[in-house]
Amino acid sequence: MSKEFTRDEVAAHSTEKSAWIIIDTVVYDITKFAAMHPGGELLILEYAGKDVTKEYYGFHRQEILDKYRRLVIGSIVNEKPEIIWNSPDNISKIPYAEPSHMQGFHSPYYNQSHKDFRLAVRKFVRTEIFNSSLSLDDFNPPASREVYQKMGKAGLLAANLGPGEHLRDYPQLAGISPDKFDFFHEMIVHEEFSNNGLPGYTDSLGGGMIIGLPPVIHFGSDALKKRVVPEVLNGDKCICLAISEPGAGSDVAGMKTTAVKTPCGKFYIVNGVKKWITNGTFSDYFTTAVRTGTGKGAGDISMLLIERKHGVETKAIKTSHNTTTGTAYVTFENCKVPVENILGKEGGGFPVIMYNFNHERWTMIVGCTATSRLVVEECFKWANQREVFGKKLIGQPVIRNKLAHMVSKLESVHSWLENITYQMNNMSYQQQSKTLAGPIALGKLICTRMAHEIADDAVQIFGGRAITKTGMGRIIEGFQRTYKFQSILGGSEEILADLGIKQAMRSFPNARL
Repeated sequence: MSKEFTRDEVAAHSTEKSAWIIIDTVVYDITKFAAMHPGGELLILEYAGKDVTKEYYGFHRQEILDKYRRLVIGSIVNEKPEIIWNSPDNISKIPYAEPSHMQGFHSPYYNQSHKDFRLAVRKFVRTEIFNSSLSLDDFNPPASREVYQKMGKAGLLAANLGPGEHLRDYPQLAGISPDKFDFFHEMIVHEEFSNNGLPGYTDSLGGGMIIGLPPVIHFGSDALKKRVVPEVLNGDKCICLAISEPGAGSDVAGMKTTAVKTPCGKFYIVNGVKKWITNGTFSDYFTTAVRTGTGKGAGDISMLLIERKHGVETKAIKTSHNTTTGTAYVTFENCKVPVENILGKEGGGFPVIMYNFNHERWTMIVGCTATSRLVVEECFKWANQREVFGKKLIGQPVIRNKLAHMVSKLESVHSWLENITYQMNNMSYQQQSKTLAGPIALGKLICTRMAHEIADDAVQIFGGRAITKTGMGRIIEGFQRTYKFQSILGGSEEILADLGIKQAMRSFPNARL
């Protein structure tokens, strides 16, 4: 049982032989820890016997206290903690730190099942995946197969792909039945995985699967689906999408990887390279765009499911995510692939590639918006606890102005995202393809522009801490280092801006001023 002490009793322990401190009424014995303190023993002993709540939160994040709970010896008698403790399943009370429907606002989009599902996913993600075993500077190896299997068992790998028949064998958290699971439930999954401050590790948690498995589900043969889909959704094997090449990014039709049929007609021999392939270093399957014809246009492109075996080599690419995401340079050298592994028809690869673009871009809007919301929360907290020139940062008009612009942009983008998601719930795939390609493209454009401006303001609010990989500003540092991923992957801002207006002009009436 935890002991209780008076403040005078704590004050008596103020020497290097016996050093206690108080942080928010909790008493810590730092006698043995002092010598290990990163800032030096003398610095921490200077505070021995005192209440250092203000000093602690000026230099350290709350999560550090969780790491050193073993130093707790008791609490102050007749006093209660005043600072809210971040628990795995709590709903933040920081303004704008949650989507508005989670903070008491009414919404036409969500029901109780969405709130229950969010809390269940949040608790699972923060206790089973983003736990104390991870390095907080994001220098982690990619997610292990054990983590994938945990996600598979909880139904979260299947949930990442949205509503559909694939959910039938994967019960969801909070008891959500497959027929009740909608795109807002999927949106919640992406949000809860994206707001944990470790961007590299987050993208290793099925980032490749979200874009690599749908072509198999929708265009693979029954035999291929029966074998591959359960392996991936159970977390036993991993899959990625291999389209981009050193000389062909957004210009998919410019790719050069070839697949030539053997004389017996039973195999394709694949040769070529792919670059910037998310999760490629640890994937077992590669959903790959190849050129099966002799021409140079889109009509000669096919999609193949290639298994990792002889003739497939992957090398890690060090991106702004470090190597945590498993981004790969993939080489296919005389790789033998059964013709049964074709997805769709030979020469019909371009429609297969295009089939999932809307969903991929939508998930990126969701993830980028959720991460931006986390950054806004961090800025609110820091502005309220950091003191300069004799008052808190939040007391400075220039800081309030920055927060105002950050919030306004975030909530505007999120409202558009919810509107698009509602349309997805109420449109067939054919309707979505015709109607939503433009709004989703423009939504991703404005979302990444928003992230750019939020990152800029957040860095100015946090100062030097925002360019330091550890400590108070680690989440801001990670965000400002990696947010540009969203503006490149899935179609660059320039390409999507053009696409959005081209789509709008397709239905432009014969109107005049």
